Amino acid sequence: MSGASRSAKKVVVFDYGFGNVRSAERALARTGADVEITRDFDTAMNADGLLVPGVGAFAACMRGLKEARGDWIIGRRLSGGRPVMGICVGMQILFARGIEHGVETEGLDEWPGAVEPLQAEIVPHMGWNTVDAPAGSELFAGLDADARFYFVHSYAVQDWSLEVLNPTMRAPKVAWSTHGKPFVAAVENGALWATQFHPEKSGDAGAQLLTNWIGTL
Repeated sequence: MSGASRSAKKVVVFDYGFGNVRSAERALARTGADVEITRDFDTAMNADGLLVPGVGAFAACMRGLKEARGDWIIGRRLSGGRPVMGICVGMQILFARGIEHGVETEGLDEWPGAVEPLQAEIVPHMGWNTVDAPAGSELFAGLDADARFYFVHSYAVQDWSLEVLNPTMRAPKVAWSTHGKPFVAAVENGALWATQFHPEKSGDAGAQLLTNWIGTL
């Protein structure tokens, strides 16, 4: 067991006040990762993986993230190819902007696009749903097409518009789900991965997905 502990990946769940950090910690610990909940700058920068959870309003999450210097940490990690994963609103803030109640808030702009209200008869989208994963996905490796994941959200990115101009760069892999109309359910883009659903609340399927992420660190 000592060999396994020495090789455990160090993962920080970034604690900026807007996320289910304890459930994320428990889910990651079950994968065998060495998990710490913190907003400490150096610890977050130096971890093998950084998990950014998020619940609540887009604007409030962005304020909290900036107050904790999380925007700077995420940018620096990605510029050095260091893995980052966002969950729920932690995914949404990676896009260019969020629009809630007619108010537009700037996001981190790692990806173009707007987080907008879901167009569905019933909102929020709350419960289990399937995901249409792209071919060759590492995030969804080992999961059946009918695997279900747990969603709780009223907003989503419903148009993906990133154009890859450099032919040597791999295009992001985008997974979709549908509630009223299709929306982005997950993205794999180099060192940056994200899910709109909550893998930490998604049972065995979520555990497999987190194990897949840990395996890339």
